[in-house]
Amino acid sequence: MFKYIVVGAGLSGAVVAERIASQLNEKVLVVDRKPHIAGTCFDSKDENGILVHRYGGHLFRTESEVVWSYLSQFTDWHYYQHRVLAWVDGKMVPLPFNFNSMDMVFPAELASKLKEKLLNAYGLNTKVHVTKLIQSDDEDLRFLGEYVYEKVFIHYTLKQWGRRPEEMEPEATINVPVLVGKDDRYYTARFQGVPRQGYTQMVQRMLSQKNIKLMLNTDFLELAEVKADGIYIMGKKYDGTIIYTGSLDELFGYRFGRLPFRSLDFRFETHDVEYYQGAATVHYPNSYDFTRIIEFKHIHPVDVKRTTICFEYPKEYTTENDERYYPVLTKESKATWLKYADLAREYHVIPLGRVGEFKYYNMSEAVESALRAFNDIAK
Repeated sequence: MFKYIVVGAGLSGAVVAERIASQLNEKVLVVDRKPHIAGTCFDSKDENGILVHRYGGHLFRTESEVVWSYLSQFTDWHYYQHRVLAWVDGKMVPLPFNFNSMDMVFPAELASKLKEKLLNAYGLNTKVHVTKLIQSDDEDLRFLGEYVYEKVFIHYTLKQWGRRPEEMEPEATINVPVLVGKDDRYYTARFQGVPRQGYTQMVQRMLSQKNIKLMLNTDFLELAEVKADGIYIMGKKYDGTIIYTGSLDELFGYRFGRLPFRSLDFRFETHDVEYYQGAATVHYPNSYDFTRIIEFKHIHPVDVKRTTICFEYPKEYTTENDERYYPVLTKESKATWLKYADLAREYHVIPLGRVGEFKYYNMSEAVESALRAFNDIAK
């Protein structure tokens, strides 16, 4: 038996497994039901030589030097600044909504007036949440807030989550800002980039430790059984620590009911053009069943005359064949997860990652959480 078992070979599981193996010199078993490592960060080259993110686009950014330095042990970076367009009123406009966007969708006189009022009220290069604009005493700023809410936010949210924003906790919907200025980068974090050889290779380097045993194509729940006095693995009671990146409701047999998640379907296409669209990601808030199209050559440039794109179709997570992508955070679902978290502590199970912790983490936050979990284990 291993002293530590990590369930899930995605980014969160790989971080905590690497730390335990390298810093504590302990043997770790990493189990994943998928046939590959890296979880939903998994990427690979297609027949055109384009590095494709197989579970939708993953763009890394962080304000944390600790996180950036840690991951830099396992990868070189392609320093990439992410830009996003949205199909609004028949035009491709930059997101977040900024001065360039206003010039594209409003008459010149109105755009000039709105920019002047934003500068006077908030200052250059600030981000103002749409809800703050909607509550403004100034009728022009209220108009701007309502326009962005209607054209960019509300319908995209309904497609993405299948719910209205007020039905969910604020951290899930993350309010859409208006940028007071012309900076059209989607993220302004201090550190931004993608692993030069891809996320899969980065995770492979994390897991290439003599103390790590990796088992793919292995469903932990087929090996383990939760009994009143503990967790049994292949018939033997396990006395070590389990770090679990799956969903706690599944581990504990849905004892308190199911935790709600959103899932995604993907449709990949190859086109005989150098580029299909003007940015890596184009959002479609108000049209079509898909939410966005991702073009991978913008993220990982390669000198080929074809391009690969991916359509993302949100849907409710309903079956065990779906992938859990986004926890649906409501007061009720968070209360249910807390019941499972209490149960996990009784069984010496540490939930980890977006699915395990039932939090809407980005990749940086997932790494930070995994490093914190390791520090707790090390103590």
